[in-house]
Amino acid sequence: MPRIYEPDAKVRFHADRARSLELFATVAAEGSFSAAGRVLGLTPSAVSRAIDRIEVRLGVRLLLRSTRALTLTTEGAAYLRAARRILGDLDDAEQAIADSAAPRGRLRVSAALAHGRLCIVPLLGEFARLYPHILVDISLGDRLVDIGAGQADVAIRFGPLADSTLTARKLGENRRVVVASPAYLERHGTPQVPEDLHDHNCLGFNFRRAEPVWPFRKDGRDYALNVRGSIEANNGETLGQLAADGVGIARVGAFSVAHDIAAGRLVPILEAYNPNDVEPLHAVFAGGPNMPARVRVFVDFLVDRLR
Repeated sequence: MPRIYEPDAKVRFHADRARSLELFATVAAEGSFSAAGRVLGLTPSAVSRAIDRIEVRLGVRLLLRSTRALTLTTEGAAYLRAARRILGDLDDAEQAIADSAAPRGRLRVSAALAHGRLCIVPLLGEFARLYPHILVDISLGDRLVDIGAGQADVAIRFGPLADSTLTARKLGENRRVVVASPAYLERHGTPQVPEDLHDHNCLGFNFRRAEPVWPFRKDGRDYALNVRGSIEANNGETLGQLAADGVGIARVGAFSVAHDIAAGRLVPILEAYNPNDVEPLHAVFAGGPNMPARVRVFVDFLVDRLR
């Protein structure tokens, strides 16, 4: 006959405390014993008695009761913060253990508009076939999301990374290229040296951090050239399209104009003066021992495919 497991008193005590944390957090979130009872499947009096037992055990008042509302005391607010943190850690630990067998759950991914559409989205079909229990929730945009605040699980970012407690894995490098359409060059002439750009319509980015300078290397010396143009945009795909339409000259990531170059709609120019103009590409995420398996397998997948 199999041995029947009976938890000892200490195990039951810890289980009761976890239940108490959940109950108290639910009462604080719902604002009343009756509303919390409906969520937990308990009567209002049972919820009230459970709160009384917590207060007796702690020796402090956690809630001020009135006929209209429940109000947290200072001690109650501190207990609620601790309860939410502990319950969150417990959820993360259980999810990590569950994921270890078969990665599953919602995976929130943030990527830049152009790079996401051209380079990340085409990979998602294969990833979904490999991991059918993961729901990929992808958002494309050029606003930086706060992973530490829970706005995304993985973010794909260009350029140098700021110091943080997050983890980053390099996915590759993005080479920038100066391009124009054959029609534009026929009308306005082809720049032979970077300084010739002063006589051309140079399309730029409207990022607050962007500066109207393009880097070049001439005679072994790196320098930046101020340029001007009639249009600015927030992504390289738009600038590449404008350049292909003959509006002006653009300096963009090579990935965003690769198809236009291959089709002859755009022509790289001033390549002899390109200063190996590249920026790193990273996947950024919250690492650590409790990192969900869905995050790990997705980052591994990107590293393998994008490199």
